Amino acid sequence: MSDRKGEWKIMSAFIEIKNLSVDFDGKYVLKNVNLTVKEGEVIGILGKSGSGKTILMHVLRGTEHVGHMTGDVLYNVARCAACHHIEFPSQVGKKCSCEEGGKYEAYTINFMTTGLYDDDRKDVTKRISIMIQRTFALYGDDTVLTNILNALTEVGYKGSDTIKKAADLLEEVNVSHRMLHIARELSGGEKQRIVLARQLVKEPLLLLADEPTGTLDPMNADLVHKILMKSVETRNMAMIITSHWPEVILELAHRAVLLDEGEVVEIGEPKKIVAKFMEGYTGIVTEKPKEFGEPIIQVKNLTKKFVSVDRGVVRAIDDISFEVKEREIFGLIGRSGAGKTTTSKILMGVVPPTGGEVMVRVGDEWVDMSIPGVENKGRATKYMGILYQEYSLYPHSTVIENLTGSISLDLPYELGIRKAIQTLKIAGFTEENAKKILDKQTIELSEGERHRVAMAQVLMKEPNIVIMDEPTGTMDPLTRASVTNSILNAREKLGETFVIVSHDMDFVHEVCDRVALIEGGKIIGTGDPDEIVPRLISSRAESSETPKKKTSKKPAASKSAAEKKPAAEKKPTAEKKPAAEKKSAASKSAVEKKPAPKAVSAQAVSAKAGSKTSAKTTKTDLTDIEEKAAEKENIIINTDGGCV
Repeated sequence: MSDRKGEWKIMSAFIEIKNLSVDFDGKYVLKNVNLTVKEGEVIGILGKSGSGKTILMHVLRGTEHVGHMTGDVLYNVARCAACHHIEFPSQVGKKCSCEEGGKYEAYTINFMTTGLYDDDRKDVTKRISIMIQRTFALYGDDTVLTNILNALTEVGYKGSDTIKKAADLLEEVNVSHRMLHIARELSGGEKQRIVLARQLVKEPLLLLADEPTGTLDPMNADLVHKILMKSVETRNMAMIITSHWPEVILELAHRAVLLDEGEVVEIGEPKKIVAKFMEGYTGIVTEKPKEFGEPIIQVKNLTKKFVSVDRGVVRAIDDISFEVKEREIFGLIGRSGAGKTTTSKILMGVVPPTGGEVMVRVGDEWVDMSIPGVENKGRATKYMGILYQEYSLYPHSTVIENLTGSISLDLPYELGIRKAIQTLKIAGFTEENAKKILDKQTIELSEGERHRVAMAQVLMKEPNIVIMDEPTGTMDPLTRASVTNSILNAREKLGETFVIVSHDMDFVHEVCDRVALIEGGKIIGTGDPDEIVPRLISSRAESSETPKKKTSKKPAASKSAAEKKPAAEKKPTAEKKPAAEKKSAASKSAVEKKPAPKAVSAQAVSAKAGSKTSAKTTKTDLTDIEEKAAEKENIIINTDGGCV
């Protein structure tokens, strides 16, 4: 936190939440919540998955119906009597800049008694911004600049300096060097910063950041956190942030709130609240097997190239080889954009390789995953399961329907219920909670709960090989520990083999037998996590101190960003990853200012965790030369811009 950290204490009360309760058909998700937020204050909300964090954020946003609500949500603001422009309450009595020359007057609005479409309510809600977890609300086919110009149009900005304002916003979030890039081709961290820039267009009085870095690697997460705090300080806006990483709350929040099953357990200093949240968490102590079965996956000289209109030939995977043995838990680690997710999709047969081979053993026979058809890779894929980063469930189907009929699993009802409960337990639910959610629609679940249901959906088919891309992405440490135990239990009792892509180095240490470190599409090390993980952490620390040249293949921070020593650049679209990881050197100083409480496990908290007419981008056809070159290289031509 900056030297301004104490200023919020003397500011006026901006938001007052009084006895707020929310229920869905009598099931309470928030119970008698009371909280006051002041101007410029940063409130951190901690709680297990399903504790009500996201519901509270949507109530405060005030633009949608959220169950049955009681209590009060008061916004105390200053409103211009002439134009109804909204500002912080400290502006009361000051002159508005509108043509009418009005003055700001004190005004209080209660979201609980004001209609959703009331004009007075809209005056307030248009000054509230939100970053929703696991969501990149961007125009994927447009350039970054166009995305910001569109946002300015959406809020009715009519200034003559539209392009300059858009460029200033991109510079504020350190992505001005990606101004003309297509949005879908950006890394996860860059996308999240564009989302932030679009939200800052509103000149918000309040920013609601719901797990803003939950699916990002620690370096990019650290960079986004720095930009968030810079925006809070320069704009004096309030921010309410949720995170499953306790260290994020420690570093960013003025005060913290601990939620449990919809109730406020305690409000206070972040150190105290984090310590209470982590009570009972001791980490995972495991004794890993020293011997495994025969090889079940063999990868030899694997390559994957894309041709992008904007970026030319992209070498996503560059001549990698490794093998995975039966009953082994094998990890793929590396920076964002290194090629981990692409590798996992090739293993599953979802994406064809450009060269090399991927063989999967079924019984005593080896199957070539590059050859399509039921009698070829289809023989292996029916014994394989994959949990994608961007998983999907049927939103208006119940959990039991998602776990049985929706995936064509034809079981007698009683057996289906029994198997669903067993599988949900493996995915980290208690037996009691598993039974409770079976008849719920998935839209009624929290993001963390949906994630675990998606994991259970994969495990329901009893695969021999399970590929998981960021399985702990939105999980708090306690839930993550449960899932870790479940994966180890599934390996021990069911004999399953796992390939896990993760940015969560605590999780990797706890669950993986071996890991491969991928850098720029190449494997630069394979071995025990204790040996390989430190190499990744040290390389991150080096990259955070040394800015890369613009010609680098990896995403590079702009010069101004590098001078401020951000945590490095982010990953590409497909790899949105969360993770609690050991802090890089770039973020170490922040932690020294705010040491972690002793009650928090050492691993958990030491981890870190152009013009309007030209702005609309049109797709350009590849030239004959590009097509011939692609054909010669056996490369897939991706006119949408290949993702890595």
